[in-house]
Amino acid sequence: MTLDEIIQARRSIRRYSPQPVEREKILACLEAARLAPSAENVQPWRFLVIDEPELKEKVARAAFSGIYAASRFAAGAPVLVLMMARLDLLANNLGRLVQGTQFYLLDLGIAGEHFVLKAEEQGLGTCWIGWFNLRAVRKVLNIPGKYRLVTMLSVGYAASQPTRPRARKELKDIAWFNRLGD
Repeated sequence: MTLDEIIQARRSIRRYSPQPVEREKILACLEAARLAPSAENVQPWRFLVIDEPELKEKVARAAFSGIYAASRFAAGAPVLVLMMARLDLLANNLGRLVQGTQFYLLDLGIAGEHFVLKAEEQGLGTCWIGWFNLRAVRKVLNIPGKYRLVTMLSVGYAASQPTRPRARKELKDIAWFNRLGD
């Protein structure tokens, strides 16, 4: 597949096959994420892959209960990938103080998108999960305070063919050259 085909094919998957995901495919996705650019090349991302079924179930129970039940579908994925940032990095702290921008969030977004595009290329489905109980997950996994848990990716083989994407805005409505449009 070309990059354009991968981008056009990628969908957020919410129903997964129970088929296990090969460790080599996860490693390929992590390698793609590792190669992502970051502010001042500080590479703040850290990934914790949860693919052991019993631990994944424990994490899912903590993550998707109560007000977070809307994300419970992710528990059906064979793999959960926690994306964290190492916050004691000077470039990210300076960027936040001077620019008002938390560059680690941009960096994690870039690395995460590298991960999901590589997953798509390998026939895996993914979904970004932002709505989950971060505190409960931190506690279950005993994640130290030097890491900021930001998001989670569910990863696995889609249970069925993904549906067509929702309509996207036209390019003329979101991008302009030299001056802002309406």
